[in-house]
Order: sequence, then structure tokens, then C-alpha cells
Amino acid sequence: MKLRIPPMRAFSALALAASCAIAGQVHAQAAGAAPAGNAPVGNVQNARDKVSMCIGCHGIPGYKASFPEIYHVPMIAGQNAKYIEAALNEYKKGARSHPTMDAIAGSLSDQDIADLAAYYANLK
Repeated sequence: MKLRIPPMRAFSALALAASCAIAGQVHAQAAGAAPAGNAPVGNVQNARDKVSMCIGCHGIPGYKASFPEIYHVPMIAGQNAKYIEAALNEYKKGARSHPTMDAIAGSLSDQDIADLAAYYANLK
């Protein structure tokens, strides 16, 4: 069987296609998109515009929410990022429930959750 395309030409085309695919992934990541098949990577700087909805409760030492009942609000500064992501996703999906957290988590994208988790994990 004889090849119709010379091997070096086929290799060059394959190398070009691979480099385009890699460049596309790098460009998408730089634009803030998650790598294909992977969870979003949290960006502390992007979270600075998103934390205002958290600070009102989670930024006050000893704060207790009074709706729907007296509830101790945990401090999340320095908490593990994976834990924060898991908790927010559980509120978003209904596995955990608190009226305020349900509403806030429901409004967050996966990238927002990753950004907030990275932000609070970096606080001490």
C-alpha cells in the first residue's frame, strides 16, 4: 500500500493542528474560560468585585443571622477553597439549605464560585 501524502507533509499538518488546538486552549484560559473538561480555576483578583455579597454576614466576627432562625454565620476567611466550592455548589443544587445562601449560590456561575473560593482561601 502506497501513502498518498508524503510522511513529512502529514506530520507537518498534524503538528500544525496540534499547535492550533493548544493555542486555542491558552487563549480561552487567558480570557477566563475554564480548560475543556476541567473545573474553573479561581482568580483572586476577579473575586474582589464579587465579595460584597459575602462580607455582610461572613465578615463580621460572631455574627448571627436571625432568619429563618438564629443561625451562627461561620467565618470563611482562610477556609479551604475546595470546601468553599463544595458548600456553594451544595447550596446551589439544594443539598444544603438556607434562604440567603440558596439565593446567593443560585446566582453564581462555576467561575464565580471558583473565584470566591480562591479569594477566601487566601485570606488569613
